[in-house]
Amino acid sequence: MFQEIAAQIAFSDSFPYLVTVLGITSTVGILGLRWWKQKNTYKSLQSFPSPTKHWLLGNIPQVLAAVKEKKFFQLLFDWSQQLGPMYVYWTGYPVLVLSKPKVIEDTIVNGMRDGSLIRSQRASKAWNDISGPILLGQNGSEWQYRRKAWNPEFSSSGLSKYVEIISQACEQVIEKIQSAASPEVQVDPLFVELTMRVISSLVLGIPVDRNIASHEGQPLDVLKVYEAMSIVGYRFLRVATGEKIWMKYLPTKNSRDYWAARRYLEEFITPRVDLALQMREQNQTDLPQVSPLFQESMLVKIAAKEPKYNREALIAEVIELLIAGTDTTAHTLSFAIAELTLNQRVFQQAQVVVDQAWENQGSINAESLKELNYIRAIIKETLRLYSVASGSTSLEAQRDTVIEGTLIPRGTKIFWSMLAAGRDPEVYSHPDEFLPERWLEKNKESSQLPMIDFGSGSHRCLGEHLSMLEATMMLALLLYYFDWELVNGRSSLEQLQQNLLIYPPDRMPVRFRLRK
Repeated sequence: MFQEIAAQIAFSDSFPYLVTVLGITSTVGILGLRWWKQKNTYKSLQSFPSPTKHWLLGNIPQVLAAVKEKKFFQLLFDWSQQLGPMYVYWTGYPVLVLSKPKVIEDTIVNGMRDGSLIRSQRASKAWNDISGPILLGQNGSEWQYRRKAWNPEFSSSGLSKYVEIISQACEQVIEKIQSAASPEVQVDPLFVELTMRVISSLVLGIPVDRNIASHEGQPLDVLKVYEAMSIVGYRFLRVATGEKIWMKYLPTKNSRDYWAARRYLEEFITPRVDLALQMREQNQTDLPQVSPLFQESMLVKIAAKEPKYNREALIAEVIELLIAGTDTTAHTLSFAIAELTLNQRVFQQAQVVVDQAWENQGSINAESLKELNYIRAIIKETLRLYSVASGSTSLEAQRDTVIEGTLIPRGTKIFWSMLAAGRDPEVYSHPDEFLPERWLEKNKESSQLPMIDFGSGSHRCLGEHLSMLEATMMLALLLYYFDWELVNGRSSLEQLQQNLLIYPPDRMPVRFRLRK
């Protein structure tokens, strides 16, 4: 009996040890199996260059550190410079990064056309977790009906009726610069306000003039909406690069900020969505209490013609459009302003072109825009050097596929560095120089240059025409009214950061001088 008791005591003493040993053995076994499976599944990718990685965590530490420092785009660019036009980094799964413009274009177009590539599951989950299912987070038929609904509204012909609204918003920026107490103005916030007022007017029917009340819902508070969008956008980037979705439920500052931002955006948007749905249900497009601007808004039109859009989906889609339609064009304008300052030949030529268009038409309007190809070329050249969305999009191989003659196994994530692609010396002659002429039709080179900053194929950026229209008109007006110089010089372009998109952290301070 005493022997049995002694044996039980000995076993109870050793039980924790046994559990620990079994736990460690199981963990090692799982990790070993995972390593073996990954090595065999992705064997063809082992031949690609790869940045130095941790034996267990791969490149996760570098990626997460870059995201935290808001330098993820720079990490992809630096790796492209070190490792070449195609390389792989590892974050529990392989990520193939491309930096050849033609390879990127062909991969996107062909892969999404034949179904071998889809939006990566992680990126889709991150997009759809912003507030609900959205266009950027969908594939197949769910993507198709959304895209079909919005395409006409953002086409060049669909946007033609909004030229006056865009012009009014641009003129407000000019007036704000003219009335500023100091000649030194931070232009990036000005452009953010411009683009947010425009997209809010087009989508939600909110007047671009801040002095005109909007009775359909809360007035647009640019600073609050922008702060909320920045928080939500940065969370997307963290999730898309590795943060777990469930971490939003942890009692952390990031989580509290996210829920507060999401709640604010939904409270701002919901009354207008509810009103648009009410108009759909009552089959009325001209309720007496509704302004003509709201009646003509994209929200009302989409709600009326696409019954699949419910309340949750419309709220989420509007949040997506506000985010996509603000920073992209705003930051591009800031970078264009900087490059013109640093390239006086281009600056002077641009003013000659704008002055001539103004003289011919009497203002910058729908007609004079036709004469501003050189200004559009400046925007394209800015996008080549500063693709604001670099590193924020990814695809995933649905099945084994081939890219540049190499087998890419199913499950591989595919990223691209637009910053590296835009500086490819085999595609763009003198890649580090700011040469808008390369994009003009009379230049033989221009017809062969890939312009992939807005994507490619059927998934090309929905807002491309709006972005080019806004940027061309705003830049032309600035060139007509002002000369300017950078307060901080070239450093404004040397310390860029990435929230969801790339931006100038110093807000691009500029010193303006009136021309006329």
